[in-house]
Amino acid sequence: MTTEYISYEFPLNERMRVFMRLEQLFLQLDHFLSGSTIWDKRVTVSILVDILQIFSRHDLKAETLKELERHSNRFNQLSTHEGVDISRLRKILDDLSAISKTLYAINGKLDLSGMESDLFKAITQRSSIPGGTCSFDLPSYHYWLEQSEDVQNQDFQMWIGQFSAIRTAIDLILNFIRLSGNTSEEVAMNGFYQTTLEQAQPYQMIIAKLPRSIPYFIEISGGKHRVSCRFMSSAAGNARPKQASGDVPFLLMHCIF
Repeated sequence: MTTEYISYEFPLNERMRVFMRLEQLFLQLDHFLSGSTIWDKRVTVSILVDILQIFSRHDLKAETLKELERHSNRFNQLSTHEGVDISRLRKILDDLSAISKTLYAINGKLDLSGMESDLFKAITQRSSIPGGTCSFDLPSYHYWLEQSEDVQNQDFQMWIGQFSAIRTAIDLILNFIRLSGNTSEEVAMNGFYQTTLEQAQPYQMIIAKLPRSIPYFIEISGGKHRVSCRFMSSAAGNARPKQASGDVPFLLMHCIF
């Protein structure tokens, strides 16, 4: 019988942290965008607000282009290795080149003007207040939520379309990084494991995998020099989780790309 695992991913630099947060938000966006209720639409807009806040704090275009260039250089280096599937490698390089050209074609930073409407600005400002987007706070939002799906979907496509190139690039980058991982079998002695990372290696992400049958979750901490994993019990009620007292076998992936 195949063992089922729960994976715990941990980014090892700020760029990966931002990319992984955006990836999760985009996946949530897909889920709620397909819903038809007002509550689905409200959550979709809230996720868009979160995405917009990340974009406002980071130069995502520049960061993504740097990462795409780094990937292209690594794949070009692989072309000289024996046994490499050249046709598949060429397809990967073409995909990286195509999305890079799309981003380079955008003058300056990403154009988010579609989210500069008075309605979206008002929603963004009120979203920082718990329950701040009630109908009596934002009657214009309440009116928009009562419009037809066609009207709402037209607005959603305009808003979401501004992120499509960045999302495609991030999906490519994270997929390559995850596939680059080397898996090893490890044991957390008394529920604790620590490893030192080679400074010369470009570590991007750590992935710890634990069988679903083992009643623990993994708290991962660290950075580019050292990573620690604590295996904690899922306590019942209000009890605090406790570190496992026994040895816990698990799988560990070092994603270097």
